[in-house]
Amino acid sequence: MSSVIVCHACDLVHRRDAIADKARVLCVRCRAELYRTNSASIDTAIALAATAAILLLLSNAYPLVALQLNGSFRATTLVGAALGLYVQGYAPVAALVLVTTVLIPLFQITALLYVLLPLRRNGRARGQNEVFRALTRLRPWAMSEVFMLGALVALVKLSALAQVIPGIALFAYGALMLTLAALTSITPTEQFWRWVEGNRA
Repeated sequence: MSSVIVCHACDLVHRRDAIADKARVLCVRCRAELYRTNSASIDTAIALAATAAILLLLSNAYPLVALQLNGSFRATTLVGAALGLYVQGYAPVAALVLVTTVLIPLFQITALLYVLLPLRRNGRARGQNEVFRALTRLRPWAMSEVFMLGALVALVKLSALAQVIPGIALFAYGALMLTLAALTSITPTEQFWRWVEGNRA
């Protein structure tokens, strides 16, 4: 059964009979990218999602950074940093940090594992289409790279005032950022639907 794709740039409608295994499909009018697939397997995506889950756990279980100043030593976790912002009266910023750096990556990882594990066993998760659509809408709000950039800038500035000791969580979160980027690159929307169609075959 054929379907159609509408170009997001010029609204030209294209007919699509099948999703290619590895392709970058462009609009015939404006040359904007319609979709991209790759040759990555479900096993690779599951392995990356499991790795991301472990890294997210490590980044929340261990201190993010520690400061030592005049004999005083203080350490904080990722969630502790959000709570600290809340206590200081920055509730909207605290909520934004918590949602974009912890909750959305957690949803991204669990949603992918939820839909991919049954596909790996030639099954189908309940509500898989809705879960993946929600994941697609929330992906732009996963801002781990923005958080890492802000954290590094803050640490460089703080190093002039106190001794800054990077924690395990900071390195784990940096690795999580790279893992999520790789996971996003191999699970675009069309790639997921190709796996679903291959499961039906």
